[in-house]
Amino acid sequence: MRRSVLVFLLIAVAILTFLLHSVSTLIALLLEDASADAIQKSELPAPNSTLLTSRPQLIPKIIHQTYINESIPQRWQAAQQSCKDLHEDYEYILWTDAMALEFIEKEYPWFTTTFKSYPYPIQRADSIRYFVLAHYGGVYIDLDDGCKRRLDPLLSYNAFVRRTIPTGISNDVMGAIPQHPFFLRVIESLQGAKRKWILPYITIMASTGPLFLSVVWKKWMGEHADLESQSQNLQNSATSSLTEWKGRVRVLMPDEYSRHTWSFFEEYKGDSWHGKDAQLIFWMGKNWMLLTAAGQKRKGYAMVAPNGSPKLVPSRASSRASPRKGGFSSWRNWTMGGKAQERYELVEQHDA
Repeated sequence: MRRSVLVFLLIAVAILTFLLHSVSTLIALLLEDASADAIQKSELPAPNSTLLTSRPQLIPKIIHQTYINESIPQRWQAAQQSCKDLHEDYEYILWTDAMALEFIEKEYPWFTTTFKSYPYPIQRADSIRYFVLAHYGGVYIDLDDGCKRRLDPLLSYNAFVRRTIPTGISNDVMGAIPQHPFFLRVIESLQGAKRKWILPYITIMASTGPLFLSVVWKKWMGEHADLESQSQNLQNSATSSLTEWKGRVRVLMPDEYSRHTWSFFEEYKGDSWHGKDAQLIFWMGKNWMLLTAAGQKRKGYAMVAPNGSPKLVPSRASSRASPRKGGFSSWRNWTMGGKAQERYELVEQHDA
């Protein structure tokens, strides 16, 4: 074998190994069903059950929510009020943009520069929820999540997050004790995750959103596999004298989240914080067969999205002349620049 061929093969193997290592956590997430840490139906007392009084309450009775200011849009006022009405004995904190910045500057000054430099307001809304949970503990709830029953049963865990389908976890409903080691890891990981990707949706999801949280969560479980296993065994052994690992993160599954009358939450859908780039990604996922067929006829057709709704139209030789007359309205509207950046505001934080 010639030396040049051998060198080429070694370089190719090195590159392939690097790429596989880079995406290994994402691949592992696709296989993670969260069943090992799932909060089982049998663990949760029914609403108004007498068992509620005998369960320890580790997470403090605090409900955190975030918004730009104190003027909550009407479409979410019912959801917000439902949580307040059911938890009159809980402390309620609405973190406005001004309060969030003041809190970061006072308690976590090392993060102030990163916090201020996020290009999208939703990134600050994402990150502040991790900091307040790590600092005060309590339960964070998105404004478009209404409460259907009291959260008391969930306070018996050191920390919990919500499972999403088909994979990963979300950051719209979370709870933790103060200084929980997982959420300390989350806030420590934010600066390293601050990168710019081509599309705003990917930038947000991977830097502060559910994808970021899911990656940290998966790595956390991998680093503490022995302690995870010990906690799982303890869960299945009523006679064990061991204490559950404090760093364990329990997972609220879809049925317990919102699918039934006895579930904890109800989703109030409103406008989306997703921009046109996210709409395109979702549309491509739902219409991959159409895209495949379109690819076979790419010489005669071009993909355009004049109003954020992609469709196929006959291509024109002059399509390169002016982006305002055809094609994507402006590449800057799909990436990090221009007025599109200003439109990426926090409106709804459900992952898809």
